[in-house]
Amino acid sequence: MSKQLRVGMVGSGYMGKAHAIAYRNAMAAFEISNQSLICDMLADATPELAKQKAAELGFHRSTGDWKELVADPQIDVVDICAPNFLHKDIALAAIASGKHVYSEKPLALSAADAKLMTEAAEAAGVKTLVGFNYIKNPTVQFIKQLIERGELGDIVHFRGVFNEDYLADAAVPFSWRLQKEFAGTGSLNDLGSHLVQLALHLVGPISALCADLKIVHQQRPLEASATNSMAKGQVENDDQAHMMVRFSNGAQGTLETSRVAWGRKNGLSFELTGTKGSVVFDQESLSEFSLYLSGEQPDVQGFKRVLVGPEHPDYAAFCVSAGHGLGFNDMKAVEIRDLYEGIVHGQALWPDFRAAAQVNVILDDVLKSYEGNAWVKVEQYDGDQ
Repeated sequence: MSKQLRVGMVGSGYMGKAHAIAYRNAMAAFEISNQSLICDMLADATPELAKQKAAELGFHRSTGDWKELVADPQIDVVDICAPNFLHKDIALAAIASGKHVYSEKPLALSAADAKLMTEAAEAAGVKTLVGFNYIKNPTVQFIKQLIERGELGDIVHFRGVFNEDYLADAAVPFSWRLQKEFAGTGSLNDLGSHLVQLALHLVGPISALCADLKIVHQQRPLEASATNSMAKGQVENDDQAHMMVRFSNGAQGTLETSRVAWGRKNGLSFELTGTKGSVVFDQESLSEFSLYLSGEQPDVQGFKRVLVGPEHPDYAAFCVSAGHGLGFNDMKAVEIRDLYEGIVHGQALWPDFRAAAQVNVILDDVLKSYEGNAWVKVEQYDGDQ
């Protein structure tokens, strides 16, 4: 393969636009030529919409049929930004066509589907990457380095929260996100998948869990029709999810997520406690964190605010000055850089389908725990987290 990557993207909604911005940002930040990374084709629900969005997002060609994109011999990687229920079919078709696959999370609606996709990709020898972009944040990358260097000691506890308020208002209309057939679980898949993957990345494998789920708003209004403006749709999946977890290394943890938490916009935060220190991070202030190290003199000991800057992983590609901060789309640009380097230059891609399937295993176990009102032992499908 020449040093060129031609991308075909399926879907132009919220995440499709984020990906399109990230392709452009990655070229500028990491000095990738636009002749090497090519936004080639966009597929969407209709030819008209696809043509419009291709022009807006910088893709050369468009189609109203994702199957045409997947079959196109010029496409090297299929980028899946479609709703959750389409991930499996698009990915399997792309793999069968010999394409690499870059998919948004969650990888699938179930662990069984995620494993099927993983094994198909591995058998075909294609590369895969899944969009757990929060671990690409330079701040999180540096916290990971602190852990690996032993500066926090042995990690004994992880407390993670990912709360948002996009469905806090009970008047927000019913949509596919509230139906198990199309979305699977609710806040658990949408937000909890990020939180679970982050916990795996920072602390290690989760060996057991105990969970609780809740639907806060049981019904939501359907779009008004000429016959019935008061019709309601029954919400089928969770607004909130809580879990206690045990990690294989002996650490404990709590994870919670909500899509009905008023005031929380991108409320991903975590606190790591080790035997030598602690870290506190909040994604809404994503270019800083608080660090406590036990070895300092008692009269000056306390949490200190660390502003992330060019000394930290990948930050300098975007800005030469500390404290200026990065954004959500910059994390996606780091992810795109990894995608490009992984496919064009043969470097390892992570988190790949196997790592993402482990997240699906855990999400399924959350349901088992809730339904059985019991602790559940977690299968270790991904042996290298």
